[in-house]
Amino acid sequence: MRSFGMGHFSSLPLSASLLQAIDALGYTQMTPVQQEGLPPVLAGRDAIVQAPTGSGKTVAFGLGLLNRLDPALIKPQALVLCPTRELADQVAKEIRRLAIGIPNLKVLILTGGIALGPQLASLRKDSHVVVGTPGRIQEMLRKNALSLGKLRTLVLDEADRMLDMGFEEAIREIVGKTPPSRQSLLFSATFPEPIRAMARSTLRDPVEITIATEDKQPAIEQLFFETEFEGKPAALAALLLQRRPESSVVFCNTRRDTETLVEALAGFGISALALHGDIDQRDRDEVLIRFANRSCSVLVASDVAARGLDIKELAAVINYELPSDPDIYLHRIGRTARAGHTGVAISLATPREMPRAIALEKHLGVTLRWEKLPSLAGSKHDGLPAAMSTLRIDGGRSDKMRPGDILGALTGDAGLPADAIGKIDVFATRSYVAIRRALTDKALNRLRAGKIKGRSFRVARL
Repeated sequence: MRSFGMGHFSSLPLSASLLQAIDALGYTQMTPVQQEGLPPVLAGRDAIVQAPTGSGKTVAFGLGLLNRLDPALIKPQALVLCPTRELADQVAKEIRRLAIGIPNLKVLILTGGIALGPQLASLRKDSHVVVGTPGRIQEMLRKNALSLGKLRTLVLDEADRMLDMGFEEAIREIVGKTPPSRQSLLFSATFPEPIRAMARSTLRDPVEITIATEDKQPAIEQLFFETEFEGKPAALAALLLQRRPESSVVFCNTRRDTETLVEALAGFGISALALHGDIDQRDRDEVLIRFANRSCSVLVASDVAARGLDIKELAAVINYELPSDPDIYLHRIGRTARAGHTGVAISLATPREMPRAIALEKHLGVTLRWEKLPSLAGSKHDGLPAAMSTLRIDGGRSDKMRPGDILGALTGDAGLPADAIGKIDVFATRSYVAIRRALTDKALNRLRAGKIKGRSFRVARL
């Protein structure tokens, strides 16, 4: 029997179809951002919400915008702007899940990094909800391919990162194309002055909601190590080789440092990949696939590139450089110790970075825990290789390929044991499968010589 307490979604003035979807998805009690944010959002108020990633904010604004929709009006009634393609995909997926009880509701994704033609074609069929990145939405508006005249709800998700990525002008242009009567919702992990300025010019008498992150911090072991600038790569390698985390994200403050650090770690036998804003979309997607399927032990990323990533059970977060903003530090380390898991946050600091460490200590209100760096001198190690390797198959959903077809080909003709096969990802025209590293060559040769679903496909090792 459903509870009607204030912490339950059933206490809210939501449509019957949305309440049914919430029940079907197994959502019970609201998270703090949902409990504080949904009442004013459902009442039509503008809102500015400071909440960390993983707080349940997508459900909060997703329910709000869906509750305001008129399904009979097949025009864009809600627009969600996101900083990255990955976050846009996640948001659209969640909105579709929440809208499962609304017949024929259409959600359209418009992001950069993929061909413009198919997106223009999809715009010829109207949709109810558009989720996209500011640059591509701006482009579609300038081509008169997208109309926001009937917009009821505008959501700026991860607003601080959109400004960091240089999207302020595009956002302001997009806002200017929306009706003054719209409801505006701004979500941001941090709340610096540029965000406040945007809120003042975009939102009308907004309710302000701040969700504290203190409940996430006790599960994170925070360690600090002092090192000289020239010795940073070796210091990081020593820590990784000593602790051997199954998966870790190393944050750098610049794009160039990500590439340089990956090269340095390779010299210590550590499997690492770089993720930054200069990587094209296909390479970016493949980096994320390899990290998620354990074909890469360490992801070296810039803050902007890492925003919106859905990384589960991340063992360690490492600050190769301390950020100048304490809120960015908290946002970074909040990616570990999720869903009841424990995690470790490691920070390297040179003498020049000590003022940042002191500012962070004041912000946290605790004494930072400084430890001595382990030494690589005279130690023997076998590096930190990835457990798996990834094979790319040039066939996907358009070829009617399913994960079971790939699994069957590998365990059948290729003769691999099932426990040697990891995560399988099937996309429109490509598929990826993780293979235990020692058996990758065998799997590659057998797939090249054999068939999947009775057809031959080009297969390559990433």
